[in-house]
Amino acid sequence: MTNLTQKSSKQFLGVGVRVVTLALSLIVFGTSAARAQTKAYVSNGSATTVSVIDTATNSVVATIPVGSSPQRLAVTPNGAFAYVPNSGNANVSVINTATNTVVATVPVGFFPQGVAITPNGAFAYVANVAVSTISVINTATNTVTATIPGLQNPDFVAFTPNGAFAYVAGFSSSVRVIDTASNTVVATVTVGGSSTGLAITPNGASVYVPNQNSNNVSVISTATNTVVGTITVGNGPSGVAITPNGAFAYVSNSVDNSVSVIATATNTVTATITVGGFFAQYLAVDPTGAFVYVPINSFPGTVSVISTATNAVVATVNPVGIGSTAVAFAVRTQGPTNKDQCKDSGWQAFTNPTFSNQGQCVKFVNHMHDQ
Repeated sequence: MTNLTQKSSKQFLGVGVRVVTLALSLIVFGTSAARAQTKAYVSNGSATTVSVIDTATNSVVATIPVGSSPQRLAVTPNGAFAYVPNSGNANVSVINTATNTVVATVPVGFFPQGVAITPNGAFAYVANVAVSTISVINTATNTVTATIPGLQNPDFVAFTPNGAFAYVAGFSSSVRVIDTASNTVVATVTVGGSSTGLAITPNGASVYVPNQNSNNVSVISTATNTVVGTITVGNGPSGVAITPNGAFAYVSNSVDNSVSVIATATNTVTATITVGGFFAQYLAVDPTGAFVYVPINSFPGTVSVISTATNAVVATVNPVGIGSTAVAFAVRTQGPTNKDQCKDSGWQAFTNPTFSNQGQCVKFVNHMHDQ
């Protein structure tokens, strides 16, 4: 938001900056931006549901029936829709977050698990484990527009902030890199064993990959697509999430029922947090960076809430659905809210996504208006 204010101040003065910026945000994002900041979505694999948590009260405010064995899920940047792969049905449920109802079901490949949304919200990439492909869903039409082969049991997807590349982890010792312009695999990076999660730093420089069989985390440089560090964590690391300021990576250890906190500046573990229950899964940091939500795959499922200020569990959401597996928030964008902000080199100031030219910036704004 600071970047937006700096750019807007060339045209507006004093209090008017804040008023106009707020008005623009409401016009483009409506109430969905507010929903994205206060709602967490939890996939419950054994209950065939998605739980909606109001993070202001840490209580479940809705339960949404989806397909069989939902595994991961992702929310569009504007907070309007959640995409939920149903591994038992080979399809994806699309949830309207305003009504908490499924508004579309999209057939994909066999045994879909991971999903990620491009930073501009235009596409959802769905990892189909059993057939080693990625299905690319156009979010405007909710149809599959491309299928990417050549992936080894893909399970998790993450995008660089500019949307140029997707990094894909799977039940293997490698991470594939996809060029999203051509939807082709352009690099393969060897990491530890059974890498099923990954997260990319907000500046796009590094990818953190938990290796379940090796009890460590590989750090990949996106500039060279090589491993530049290996960090020992707890037993059975699975999920990883990075704070919005990029300072810390939180790693869930499914065997230890703990979370390791990695300082990204030094790539060292600075804290270990016991979260209780068993089988801690695919965690997420809330958009403010103040809390980490950790699903505990138990009967019934729960979600532990960690304060990033104290690295202590401050709340437990109990219960959510049986077999809670993953938590998702809308990934907060720091992009433009209107086309005027793209002019006069203004496009250069934005992050998540970043742009190569003014045209890309304008295209992003147009798509956000269309959603």
